[in-house]
Amino acid sequence: MRDIAVFSGSAHPDLAAEVCAHLGVPLSPARVSRFANDCLEVQLRANCRERDVFLIQPLVKPVQEHLVELLLMCDAARGASAGRITVVMPHYSYARSDKKDAPRISLGGRLVADLLVAAGASRVLAMTLHAPQVHGFFSVPVDHLHALRELAEHFRQYDLSRTTVVSPDLGNAKEAAAFARMIGARVAAGAKQRYADDRVIISSVIGDVAGRDVIVLDDEIAKGSTVLELLDRLRELGTRSIRVACTHGLFAAGALKRLTEQSDVLEIVCTNTVPVPVADEEYRAHKDKLRILSIAPALAEAVRRIHNGESVSALFDAPPTEQP
Repeated sequence: MRDIAVFSGSAHPDLAAEVCAHLGVPLSPARVSRFANDCLEVQLRANCRERDVFLIQPLVKPVQEHLVELLLMCDAARGASAGRITVVMPHYSYARSDKKDAPRISLGGRLVADLLVAAGASRVLAMTLHAPQVHGFFSVPVDHLHALRELAEHFRQYDLSRTTVVSPDLGNAKEAAAFARMIGARVAAGAKQRYADDRVIISSVIGDVAGRDVIVLDDEIAKGSTVLELLDRLRELGTRSIRVACTHGLFAAGALKRLTEQSDVLEIVCTNTVPVPVADEEYRAHKDKLRILSIAPALAEAVRRIHNGESVSALFDAPPTEQP
């Protein structure tokens, strides 16, 4: 793979290094500096001319800082005559701004997509977008991965004969149904209404959860308010056990502490699309319930296929497990 160059921003260098280890290529160095007037400057410190350049950067806190850094990386690669620039964005936080559901509201998901293309991105590799319509915000090809295989492999270690996968809302029900098919489980969904960023009400759960082992599946957990509200409904319906799973474990504002303190939550499973603060006191105090799965092998295989002109969608061509 001589013609590939992989660079990482400052958002998640550990993931980028792991991806490169699976690819068998070095992680090319990049320098991020700041002028006296607080403006950022990025220098890619490896040859990009006519090479297939991959820029790995999830949009995590501080999101705006990492976004501008990624835009500057794209611009630097384009100015260095890169043959193709692929943005590898394991977490696209602006995907939540995907609809005009209030007067005079901005559509950040589309705007940021336009900015990335304007900066020089010729392709995007993303993981578990908040909504499928976000694909249409980009005017360049988007390869959309999901972490369902990694999550399914983890949960297959348990007895799944009485398991129901529960989506917190109907918007995520399709992904929950796909996951349920993979592990041979039933599926259910919550009827959710959101009144603010951290205030939701789930009035009921549609599906069979009474006396069953439940896996709550969501795309991301930020403050955890949706999951906590769903747990109340599940308890009322008499579930036998509860596990929580998501792709993006953001765990903002003490969410990890609040979730692990729920005595009936046996496990919280997420992937490393975003950096989990392993050095934080909150993580150390509650790490016994937290399982972090690596999606670096999946990202590396997708990068290899993109580079070689092979099908990325073929990664998901696997027969589902029959539902009991």
